[in-house]
Amino acid sequence: MSSIFSTRTRKAIAAAALVTTASLSVAACGSSDDTSNASATTKASAPKPVAAIDSLTGNDTQVTLDQGFVDALTQLKLTPGTVGTAKLENGALIFPITGGNVTVFKPGQVSPYVIGQIQHEGSGLSLSAGGTKVELTNLNVDPGVSRVYGDVSLNGKPVVSSAYLFKLDGRTLEPLSTGSGTATLEGTKVEISPVAAPLLDKVFKTDAVKPGLLVGIAKITVSTTPGD
Repeated sequence: MSSIFSTRTRKAIAAAALVTTASLSVAACGSSDDTSNASATTKASAPKPVAAIDSLTGNDTQVTLDQGFVDALTQLKLTPGTVGTAKLENGALIFPITGGNVTVFKPGQVSPYVIGQIQHEGSGLSLSAGGTKVELTNLNVDPGVSRVYGDVSLNGKPVVSSAYLFKLDGRTLEPLSTGSGTATLEGTKVEISPVAAPLLDKVFKTDAVKPGLLVGIAKITVSTTPGD
């Protein structure tokens, strides 16, 4: 995990989450009979997912923070914190999953091979310096566009909802692992988005936050047991 900081003056900020994107389209032409046959052929040849969870009911998204990112927070005298049910343990931010869905295909079957929505209502992270505190909450991982959205507040007052906060780079994503009633996706890079970077620069009066700044590596663990 190499950080993407400029080597001259100050470095950067931000934090957390995860995954990739996908969409399939099928076109059928000809008579109604031809359409029916094409549809049947499509269904027969369509790849089957290795995991499909229609309703996520538990577990969490963990982002192990890049050491360069942690060092930058110290140099900028920024204090990271958690909001709501989030935790910061052993160098990782942990956000409980509260809803959504996910479908995972075998790599190479479709591209990208992870789709869905992974929601984290009631939790988030904060960055504080002096009398300024920014909170990024209610994170929603959208693999369909490789983005993480969330709500932003400044000193307790809402600034924007469903803002594009983090970009996901799934090229380092490891194959799905399963066991003990869970499925785990690990390895996606979490980076500062081109929307969040200038916002954080403005709030904290710096030019150190750059789009693409590496925050950390995501690990998403979901329950595969209904009702858990």
